Amino acid sequence: MGDSPVEVREVQAASPEPPSLMVADLHCKNHLPKLGLLPLVALIFYEVSGGPFGVEAAVKAGGPLLSILGFLIFPFIWSIPEALVTAELSTAFPANGGYVLWISAAFGRFWGFQEGWCKWISGVADNALYPVLFLDYFKRVVPMFADGHTRLIALLVLTILLTYLNYRGLTIVGITAVCLTGFSLLPFLVMTFMAIPKIRPKRWSSVNLKTVKWRAYFNTLFWNLNYWDSASTLAGEIDNPQESFPKALLWAILLVIVAYVVPLMVGTGAIPLDDSKWEDGYFAEVGLQIGGSFLKWWIEVAALLANMGLFEAEMSSDSFQLLGMGEQGMLPKVFAKRSKHGTPMLGIIFSACGVLFLAWMSFEEIVEFLNFLYCIGMILEFAAFIWLRWSQPDLARPYRVPLGLVGVTLMSMPATTLLILVMCYATWRTIVISIGLQILGIMTYPFLEHAKAKGWMEFIDQKPVQAIPVSADPGPSSASESDDSEARLHSQVHYLPLLVFSLSMHSKNVDVGLSGAYSKCTEPSLEDALTEIVRVLVTVGLIGMG
Repeated sequence: MGDSPVEVREVQAASPEPPSLMVADLHCKNHLPKLGLLPLVALIFYEVSGGPFGVEAAVKAGGPLLSILGFLIFPFIWSIPEALVTAELSTAFPANGGYVLWISAAFGRFWGFQEGWCKWISGVADNALYPVLFLDYFKRVVPMFADGHTRLIALLVLTILLTYLNYRGLTIVGITAVCLTGFSLLPFLVMTFMAIPKIRPKRWSSVNLKTVKWRAYFNTLFWNLNYWDSASTLAGEIDNPQESFPKALLWAILLVIVAYVVPLMVGTGAIPLDDSKWEDGYFAEVGLQIGGSFLKWWIEVAALLANMGLFEAEMSSDSFQLLGMGEQGMLPKVFAKRSKHGTPMLGIIFSACGVLFLAWMSFEEIVEFLNFLYCIGMILEFAAFIWLRWSQPDLARPYRVPLGLVGVTLMSMPATTLLILVMCYATWRTIVISIGLQILGIMTYPFLEHAKAKGWMEFIDQKPVQAIPVSADPGPSSASESDDSEARLHSQVHYLPLLVFSLSMHSKNVDVGLSGAYSKCTEPSLEDALTEIVRVLVTVGLIGMG
């Protein structure tokens, strides 16, 4: 393309919303208030963290030193790369649906749908934890909610009430998240100042590598530091996302690290260590020993409200993801409809039903299950990030990670290796269930396409999400060449996510038989595709991830 002017087909920097990403109900959307920077920071904070509640298990599994180092180092290996990918691609595709649009632009609508399928189920499973955790804290105050029919009724009522708050509007959810962030973190700020005279730094160095429970340790770190990409699904609801997203992610990363590390240093440094007591909710006991019963009560109430914030943030991203898929014609048109408050009515209902369905599983089962599906989706996201850098270098990126192709590949490799490691720790039951659900997703896509072709359901007619840079004034010959090249690119690229997914499955020696299933859905030359894949893998270094 040389130095000639470049325009971007479908995704244009001059337009806040790409033509291919237009929504169904423009009048409703254009008259709704947008989320500002502060509510976005709070929502991202609750998508990822919500405060130090839940990090106690890291101390029990690895001791003070490994816990503190883990929450200091792990963000550089995992959180920051994921946040950088989110910042670049969210500003390139500033519309609802987030990562579904990224994968569609890179690998086609089929893989975009599979990404949405994986991440929605993972998000709903994650959200199923929070009403349960809320009642686990609340039963300490009101024991009648510990078990039995009373607990089940409370679980149902709580889910309905929290879902209704989400239905009332994203602006209300954002303001609520800001207030909850302040209330949830304030008791730990008070505890920090009260603990300063009692802190003994030598207690932080306590570690016994022979007794470290590595599986529990890594699962705790991973679960408390993921989901940075979730807010991308509501990018269309954010005021000036090209500038807001990178800033919000930066502030959210700093807030999350401080919210984890400072309470850990206070708790392990100010009171004598007893690893066995460091379980969920132990920070309330730390507060009791440092500041008395009032501080303990404050921390317990903060934990209750933090679970509310976590639920609201996750519900928002899950429901707006379905809305974005409806706007793209991947789901029936009814999913793109909004309530009078501008919220995705059907997306909220489906997400709430999923929460109620999964809430009966045990905490450990849900965490392992959602982590596995989340890893599959994230491997696709890193692959799409690198592929778009290689195949569409001139794509308009208002924020661009300041690294070249080799640099972003090296940045992505440790995080991708970690994803595969987490999948290796999964039980066979989790693997079988996850693969079964993924196969169901593979079957659902052609069914929906068939329903669209037959007119059984109404879909929004949208072109595939693309962002192919072309010369400003191509001649007839070059235009034809460009079209041929574009068709060849999109036919061959569909095999890349399949190979990346197979590499991750190979680490557990699992043969899911996806190659045969998917080969029926595509028409490109297998020989050409494999040749292209090998060349790309050598270029971007993905072979090293296997």
